[in-house]
Amino acid sequence: MNSFITHLSSFLIIILPYLVSSQTCQNTCGQVPIKYPFGTGTGCGDPRFTPYVTCTGEQLTFTTHTGCYTITTIDYSKQVMYISDPTMSTCSCTQPSKGFGLDWDAPFSFHDSTVFALLGCSTTSSPIYSASGDGGSNSNTTFPMCDSEGGSVCSLLYSCEAIGRLSLPITTCCVYTPVDLGPSFEMDLQKLQCTSYSALYGFNGQESNPTGWKYGIAIKYKFNYNNDYPTLCATCEKSGGVCGYESSPDKAFTCNCPDGLNRTTDCLYGGTWSHGSRSIPLKAEALSLIGFTWFVMLVFV
Repeated sequence: MNSFITHLSSFLIIILPYLVSSQTCQNTCGQVPIKYPFGTGTGCGDPRFTPYVTCTGEQLTFTTHTGCYTITTIDYSKQVMYISDPTMSTCSCTQPSKGFGLDWDAPFSFHDSTVFALLGCSTTSSPIYSASGDGGSNSNTTFPMCDSEGGSVCSLLYSCEAIGRLSLPITTCCVYTPVDLGPSFEMDLQKLQCTSYSALYGFNGQESNPTGWKYGIAIKYKFNYNNDYPTLCATCEKSGGVCGYESSPDKAFTCNCPDGLNRTTDCLYGGTWSHGSRSIPLKAEALSLIGFTWFVMLVFV
């Protein structure tokens, strides 16, 4: 009998993780809701986004080759996430920066609402300026990479106390026209010979008050080539699950459910469930296994 109880205990230890388990993939990271294509860890969300958006210590972070940035909010209806760069200058603070860039092979691009203003640029050697004319007193200066309509943004930024203390001429400010930052999605301030930059994605109804602007960077993402929300993922989320993927080379879709198990369709019917490397049909073997365990316990214990 003691031997039987020992074996039964071992058996229960093996199956208990299947029966009592917490959900691996969470639907929030701190105060930020998490939905597809993002996830809170490996195996959660879409594998294409996993290297760039991570949740560590309840902090949602966006990572590129230029650094790590806090994700302040995500607008899932518009497929836009908003990030904050700690080295970016605002109306209340100005500081040196190396710039900002997106990885060229990442599934992201800059949203049209993002406005980049380069600050403290050298008017004599920066490549954003070029001289034209006859070289005499009639020569004039053009700004091939600066938006001529962005003069008001520069003027208002330079009127801020933090930036005004630097006593920089307004000509050293450039509202960067190529908002996609060229084919490499790169804004290298060292190459552009600018000391810092500011970025905003909205004026918050206060176009003439730079202290009230929405500072940060708006980044657009797409689900796939056709930008269609995956049907399997929608079904999974409706059943209380979180969309994820297997660790296998093919990264097959899985629905991570509140009981901690991964299923191939949703958390209601499931098809199959898996835990680790094991996978058995949910409605047949799994239920039979549970029933047999209770039967043995009632008869022999």
